[in-house]
Amino acid sequence: MDKTHNKQIVLAMSGGVDSSVACYLLKKEGYTVNGLFMKNWDRYLNYDFKGYINNQNKICDSQKDFNDAKSVAKKLNVDIEYIEFITNYWDKVFKYVIKEYKNGNTPNPDILCNKYIKFGSFLKYAKRHFKTNLIATGHYANVEYKNNQYYLKKALCEEKDQTYFLCWLNQEQLSHIVFPIGKMSKTHVRSLAKKIKLNNWNKKSSSGICFIGERKFNKFLENYIKPKIGNIVNISTNKIIGKHNGIMFYTIGQNKSLGLGGMKEKYYVCKKEIKKNILYVVPEAKKSKYLSSTKCELSHFNWINDYKQWKNQKIQVRFRHRQKLINCNLKICKSKIIIKYKKTLMVTKGQFAVLYSGDFCLGGGIITKVF
Repeated sequence: MDKTHNKQIVLAMSGGVDSSVACYLLKKEGYTVNGLFMKNWDRYLNYDFKGYINNQNKICDSQKDFNDAKSVAKKLNVDIEYIEFITNYWDKVFKYVIKEYKNGNTPNPDILCNKYIKFGSFLKYAKRHFKTNLIATGHYANVEYKNNQYYLKKALCEEKDQTYFLCWLNQEQLSHIVFPIGKMSKTHVRSLAKKIKLNNWNKKSSSGICFIGERKFNKFLENYIKPKIGNIVNISTNKIIGKHNGIMFYTIGQNKSLGLGGMKEKYYVCKKEIKKNILYVVPEAKKSKYLSSTKCELSHFNWINDYKQWKNQKIQVRFRHRQKLINCNLKICKSKIIIKYKKTLMVTKGQFAVLYSGDFCLGGGIITKVF
């Protein structure tokens, strides 16, 4: 963290413990901190009525979070403002998410949200409104400047590392970012928050879709995608064993909420046939045969740094957040990248593959083919 005193910085304050501790640390380092709370989703404007859990729809989560953020700001003597990027989020993130689900893929909204909203719209607003070039968030990640470029590095706490979700950031964005808690564990963050008497020190971490929250996901998607009943087929026997209410509501590798009660074995989604509206599943005993791959193709890959410097380095890939890193080899073919790796289960079209070399996050791309 830059220790230069009296530097102005705009902090994304969510009402959670991570951004709250980030605020405390920034002030301790001598920064002049302005808090900014983002609301990027509105249930009425976005026609979000299905999928709420219990009485969740009676509670305005964003208002509760804003109240928590204001409480922390008051405690730490920081000014805080409220801003809405609802239209930006819909246009830049959510339209793509719905389009991908309709195509039978499984997108990652968090990665798009970070690129276009948290470090896009938010950064532009901070520059224009606060006349500053520095922003901060409560992400578990680190930025290092060397060799005239910025590097995205994993958090000290591997378990909480969030660089997977930051893989689409570029040099311009990284040059403006400070991650105050990148060298801390979640336990340390909570204990520090308790020590300085922040009311949200033990607040539950957010879950679910970025800025939307936790939902009964199939029901939530029904707000935007019309259900279409079709057959569930056992791919190893080609027999119909059930009905689904829409291929787009299922993810490759999914083994829960398939409506296949009474079966002797657990079944996994292994293939989607969009035109025929067939959902293929495989029994657990044969999942390795139908859900394993050793190669995949990526498009829209974002190299955070010049890829040439990683040519002779050992490269690892991560297909899902918190998944263990897997050694891989890569081949760059014009606008696409081919990755080869050891036999791995449930590498899924539409999701992101993120590359690493040691502690450095190299960038990420969208999985377009799985072999």
